[in-house]
Amino acid sequence: MLENLNYGLFYLINANADSPAWMLTLATVIAKDLINIVPALVVVLWLWGPRGQVSAQRQLVIKVAMALAVSMTASWTLGHLFPHDRPFVDHIGSNFLHHAADDSFPSDHGTVIFTFALAFLFWHRLWSGAVLMAVAVAIAWSRVYLGVHWPLDMLGGLLVGLLGCLSAQILWNWFGQPLYRGLRQAYRVCLAFPIRKGWIRD
Repeated sequence: MLENLNYGLFYLINANADSPAWMLTLATVIAKDLINIVPALVVVLWLWGPRGQVSAQRQLVIKVAMALAVSMTASWTLGHLFPHDRPFVDHIGSNFLHHAADDSFPSDHGTVIFTFALAFLFWHRLWSGAVLMAVAVAIAWSRVYLGVHWPLDMLGGLLVGLLGCLSAQILWNWFGQPLYRGLRQAYRVCLAFPIRKGWIRD
């Protein structure tokens, strides 16, 4: 039943030879480049921001890192325990994005961006989480549209991201504050010069 749903949704979303060129170009940019919002936001949140919010931002970054570590480990494990070919490997649908013929489930892109979006929903602000969730859905759509993933690969990424965030909250409760203090001290030592210059926050 799930496999039938997977195939049905894939054929509904997947592009074909008649798809507009501009749609394929837009989907390619979303599929390949939009994920870069994750490292960019992590760097910005750690280095800059209102003085009264920097501490909370950095704690968010650490929680995100914890969640990603758990979710990516779970994704790698599931991919090896339940290998699933990508659509183009099985000659199903149309493929418009070059990709290695590795395991499809769950999607690494989906895992990363859904973990990130859920982290902001849980630990930042509702509006920021909602914006990032919209970005996550766009990335999920684009990778199915271009034929490198099944829809359930993206659902798997969402569920693994949820597992990562729940695990990160538990880990944070256990040793989050000591870890934050240690990383903050290391940051102050390693980047003392730009901090003194005022280029980045203390």
